[in-house]
Amino acid sequence: MPVAMGSQVVPATTSTPSQLPTVEEVSAGGVVIDMRDGVPQVAIIARINRGGRLEWCLPKGHPEGVENHAEAAVREIEEETGIAGVVLATLGSIDYWFTVSGHRVHKTVHHFLLRATGGHLTIENDPDHEAVDVAWIPLGELAKKLSFPNERRITDLARELLPEYF
Repeated sequence: MPVAMGSQVVPATTSTPSQLPTVEEVSAGGVVIDMRDGVPQVAIIARINRGGRLEWCLPKGHPEGVENHAEAAVREIEEETGIAGVVLATLGSIDYWFTVSGHRVHKTVHHFLLRATGGHLTIENDPDHEAVDVAWIPLGELAKKLSFPNERRITDLARELLPEYF
């Protein structure tokens, strides 16, 4: 329905972000740590975002089948980084919103602290080919490397728990 604005008739906006259909997404991943010469190292991945920029982030992905969040985190971390791990603790969840292809997405990501148990860094086993690079980064340097503040907060929680497990 048109809206009168002064002497002009302007069509009313038919779609606002709050009117877009909403999709709920869940992912799991986290912080996989390997102690090297007494220094905790974390495996992180790089992806190219929709704007074409390189973003360094924690590995994560969607649960498959009947996987629980911890099982999905272990599998996704290994697929995206090549590093196998065992869950030591829950680091909590983050959620955020974004809009893509005409709908809003509410995404919740469950994070875990893992100890590396084997493997070697590679992106060759990433079935979605989202990762374009992978690296071991010292835990103390992650804040400078990770692209997202919410993931930096997750790694701060991992740092606080580290003495309990290593």
